[in-house]
Amino acid sequence: MEVVLEMTLPRNAESAPLVRHTLDASLRGLGVASEIRADIALALGEACANVIQHAANGMEYEVRARMDGARCVVEVIDGGVAKGSDVAEPAGWEATQAAPLAEHGRGLQLMRAFTEELRVTDRLHRDGAIVHFEKSLAN
Repeated sequence: MEVVLEMTLPRNAESAPLVRHTLDASLRGLGVASEIRADIALALGEACANVIQHAANGMEYEVRARMDGARCVVEVIDGGVAKGSDVAEPAGWEATQAAPLAEHGRGLQLMRAFTEELRVTDRLHRDGAIVHFEKSLAN
């Protein structure tokens, strides 16, 4: 079975828990273990928080998720130009390293630690960026 979610959300703090809970309910329905669901929720929360805090333009963002029983593929797409962001600024994003006890700037490190296939790219022909990550659903 394949489950596909596509959501267009307002760029506000209330939208992140909504998308996390929606994706988690879908994963739970597919029988995915709680530890894997928690990893995906953490990465999704970091990506959403970055868009909400840092995208300079656009009042909305998109989340697309595809689950096929073996893998979960998530994209968080912002519609703006990132300003001072640790995730949504593709140019040089891999070089960003936050101090271990820093309050901000650890989003990429957390997403790398809890997912697979993490990449951040510019949107083609539009402002904004795409945060893409994947996670195996097997224990």
